[in-house]
Amino acid sequence: MPEYYFEREARTPNSESYMIEAENGRIGRVDIHFSTSGVVYGTLAVPERLTEEEIRDLIGEVDDRLVMTADPYREDFIVSVWAGREVGNYTDEDFEDEEDSEENGHRL
Repeated sequence: MPEYYFEREARTPNSESYMIEAENGRIGRVDIHFSTSGVVYGTLAVPERLTEEEIRDLIGEVDDRLVMTADPYREDFIVSVWAGREVGNYTDEDFEDEEDSEENGHRL
């Protein structure tokens, strides 16, 4: 099993978002939402090349290293898994540049 590294991107009172990296780079992200009912919900995005076994191992790592450390008394951990490819990361600046171009009569 590969060694996974979790880099927190965001945190709120009830949720956290992490980039997931392995030895050869980024392999996905996970968003974790802690409900008041004791159920923890996760959304895991990984590349299509991961096998079912690798996905299950990764979910186990997320549970052991991120979920159980924050909520050791959770009743369930429900994970939705999305497999695909990363298209990109977008910020407000990306759209501001587009709006500036449109205002000057140019489209991207």
